[in-house]
Amino acid sequence: MASSFTNLLNHVVFSTRHRQPLITPSLQPDHYACIGGIVRNHEGILLEAGGIADHIHLLAKLSPKFAVVDVLRDLKAGSSKWVNERSESSPRFEWQTGYAAFTVSCSQVETVRRYLQNQEEHHRTRSFKDEYLTLLKRHEIQYEERYVFEEEHSG
Repeated sequence: MASSFTNLLNHVVFSTRHRQPLITPSLQPDHYACIGGIVRNHEGILLEAGGIADHIHLLAKLSPKFAVVDVLRDLKAGSSKWVNERSESSPRFEWQTGYAAFTVSCSQVETVRRYLQNQEEHHRTRSFKDEYLTLLKRHEIQYEERYVFEEEHSG
């Protein structure tokens, strides 16, 4: 009998729309639980979540049955809906359109976990924009900076 085996580990990063500081410390635990449930619905496992008010990092083992783009589309839609159903806050909670996703070697899982767990400390001296661009460079992703971030435009 032939069997297939995978261990598809991903570090995913994305921000709130226009990097608005909408993820409050009181929201984080239940929001992360919601996100973990959405990952499980796609036959994956959320290994770690971390972030601050304007962005999130996820370390997840994803199923080969689902494309990363499909999992993240459903994750963003479902978790945004979850926040908006529980909050009367303005502005409405939304995620940015894009994301960054990087594969993670098994040997680096604990390093990535610690990095996600220490986001609060990390961002005392470094902006999300700087962190995001550094991650893109470190993973040799080519980009044009003017297209990386959604900017708020007045009409």
